[in-house]
Amino acid sequence: MTVYSEPLALLPILALSVRQPWAHAIVKGWKDIENRKWNTSQRGLVCIHASAFIRSNFDSDLDDYSDVVSERIIPGEHQAPSTLMAKDLAFGAIIGVARIVDVTMRHSSPWFFGKYGFVLTDQQILAEPIPVKGALGFFDWRPREIVAPEPPARPIAAQGSLF
Repeated sequence: MTVYSEPLALLPILALSVRQPWAHAIVKGWKDIENRKWNTSQRGLVCIHASAFIRSNFDSDLDDYSDVVSERIIPGEHQAPSTLMAKDLAFGAIIGVARIVDVTMRHSSPWFFGKYGFVLTDQQILAEPIPVKGALGFFDWRPREIVAPEPPARPIAAQGSLF
């Protein structure tokens, strides 16, 4: 696993939203293909956005993830654990980056099972997730960043009487 070490201001503008636990597997460097029903001409470094938590989607995706790891991954070939817990994952946030180097309709990766596979390299995880509202397809994530409200200012203690 590689941690993103550049300044956050240098993060790519475009992001791709991926449901958990798949997004986590990408930024940890385990998953080298992102499966999609659509093709893209997009290449280069993109942010990986972990989509918002929806219990039914997560449960289904976690079952599929566990099946892939137990049935397709050769022990010792990849370090992916067979299960992950929701409490250990970030949701609704930019969690890392990956470089799209190709799109294929056939690949030997155990992670490939889509119509199109975005071939990924240079996967890196952010030290801290950045809360962002997701979108479909590739999207400019910066205007969608969720900024926490400033805490209210503490009242200044009144000065005592000068006389």
